[in-house]
Amino acid sequence: MKRLLLVSAALLSLSAPYAAQAADKLLNASYDIAREIFAAENEAFIKANPGVTIDQSHGGTSRQARAIVEGLEADVVTFNQVTDVEFLVKNGFINEGWQSEFPNNASPFYSFPSFLVRAGNPKGIKDWDDLARDDVKVIFPNPKTSGNARYTYLAATAYAKEKFAGDEAKVTEFIDKIFDNVPVFDTGGRAATTTFVEREIGDVIITFEAETKSIAKQYGEDKFQQVVPSVSLLAEFPVAIVDKVADKKGSQELSKKYLDFLYSPEGQKVAADFGHRVHDEKVAAEYKEQFPEIRLVTVEDVFGGWAKVSEEHFAEGAILDGIYGSR
Repeated sequence: MKRLLLVSAALLSLSAPYAAQAADKLLNASYDIAREIFAAENEAFIKANPGVTIDQSHGGTSRQARAIVEGLEADVVTFNQVTDVEFLVKNGFINEGWQSEFPNNASPFYSFPSFLVRAGNPKGIKDWDDLARDDVKVIFPNPKTSGNARYTYLAATAYAKEKFAGDEAKVTEFIDKIFDNVPVFDTGGRAATTTFVEREIGDVIITFEAETKSIAKQYGEDKFQQVVPSVSLLAEFPVAIVDKVADKKGSQELSKKYLDFLYSPEGQKVAADFGHRVHDEKVAAEYKEQFPEIRLVTVEDVFGGWAKVSEEHFAEGAILDGIYGSR
């Protein structure tokens, strides 16, 4: 019995350092263009919680979700589309009901697809109609790999549904024209930014409003001009604890504390500083002048929800594949 107790104690002593380390360290798997905002969020969180380490992984969220299933041990995800979180639910990594674990359907801030054109707006781009013109080259990433681009595709489709009063043939023709005007489909939002800014390809880039602000700020506001379309699609940024990983690593408590911080006034100010619209009323009022009014529609109202969108537009052989097949 004494020998058995000694062995048990030895095993506990070996496992304790890992558990202790896991409890003060997190890996956040996030979307492609979120590097800067989460570098700032992490810095603010660590300042309030000394001794904590937050590591980041960035990429297209669909790829990130697959990477987690294949072994990437992310404690939390901060994605830009619900479908990729649901993919992790279906694969047993995130508990069902995750959207009720945090406010606003587990979305601490929001944005929408918007336009960034070159200084002076030489092509006179004002709305989604202009993206289908023969003389306009449009930059956005591949909707097959980028959540950012899926929002762009859905926002353009929502606009077309209104414009053509639900005539699906005309809607598809309109979207097909826009796709014809894309010279290169990059895999993610950051690569698309590089194509537009550094390679100087295209007349307009379509990306989240927050990213248009970031590009202009980083590369020179005298070189670019932000254009807000007449209508766009609400883009939520869902967050969740990767329960299967957090349970294994003992990081549930720290994971929740980290995601809760994104909703705090300090976390909301960081998000607003990086061009995201926030839910905290006081912070939103403080930054109101930076955000022009826009009419936003939702996936639920226009398309019947994310499950229906996934089946009708993004599944193999669905509408998006048909558009690609016509290329």
